Amino acid sequence: MSSQVDEAASRAQVTAVRISASERGYHADVVPMNGGALTRVSDPAGEVLVRVHHSSLNYKDALALTGAGKVVRRFPCVAGIDLAGEVVASSSEAYRPGQLVLATGYDLGTAHDGGLATHARLPARWLVPLPAALSSFEAMCLGTAGFTAALAIERMEAMDCEPSRGPVVVSGATGGVGSLAIDMLAGRGYEVAALTGKLGNEPMLSALGARQLLDRHTVTSSKALDTGRWAGGIDNLGGPYLAWMLATALPGAVVASVGNAAHASLTTTVFPFILRGVSLLGIDSAYCPAARRERVWSRLALDLRPRSLGQFVKTLALSQVIEASRMLLAGTNTGRFVVDLTREA
Repeated sequence: MSSQVDEAASRAQVTAVRISASERGYHADVVPMNGGALTRVSDPAGEVLVRVHHSSLNYKDALALTGAGKVVRRFPCVAGIDLAGEVVASSSEAYRPGQLVLATGYDLGTAHDGGLATHARLPARWLVPLPAALSSFEAMCLGTAGFTAALAIERMEAMDCEPSRGPVVVSGATGGVGSLAIDMLAGRGYEVAALTGKLGNEPMLSALGARQLLDRHTVTSSKALDTGRWAGGIDNLGGPYLAWMLATALPGAVVASVGNAAHASLTTTVFPFILRGVSLLGIDSAYCPAARRERVWSRLALDLRPRSLGQFVKTLALSQVIEASRMLLAGTNTGRFVVDLTREA
């Protein structure tokens, strides 16, 4: 019953990264709070209180924590779009106390208290059972970034993208989505080119499986169509980089747009679409349908599991999250940040 969730939440002493807003701007702080103050929702499927074991730090989290992007829609709000942990109390028939679960996306960390806290209260329909082959740490090594990369690959392959059709290119290659996408694609037999502004990270990118490194500062093209090179692409940057990817796509190629780390705009022509039959996919991982969400997470534990899972990861305490978010926005990090909440009070 929901009263069980209410009672368990009111007993929980929570430590959280909470974002507030005032006339002076955004403020992100690590604060103690009572679990009874966590966001409540009325949902026919029920609610669940989770003791969070691990979370992660994503680009969207960094935008929220620094105020660089207007992604937070309710204040105060506990940050964190990802979480994995153990059910403490549940009013849903689908989840029982002690069960391991994960959640990514939806309104977590933007309009609903999120995963950068020792406890989270959320609708049962936002949860996914943690696959048996993944630990909560491994799930957050993946998080929204890994889920987004896997979702892009699944949708691309549903449109006949496969290794035999030619090489694929991934932009934002040293970031969370990019690095995981390279690892997954290489593991599936693709010849992967990494588009990056950080050529000094060649050893890491090569270890992930990139066969070719491209300097992102040299690839923009003013041509509506350029020499076709790619059977597929995953773009994290937007703007001229996505336009270049489309202009250099082979006939029948599939390009997935997953982010706008460089530009939110796109200036292109219809020629890649009408002369080469290129397909442009939009990947929205936040509101992915539940059945597909659970299927993709199952695949992340099996055939889409990155070979280097956990290797290019920095583990943070909750107290380190705010500073790490500044690094993420500045582009000085590589790989993933995972937040360990098992040692928090």
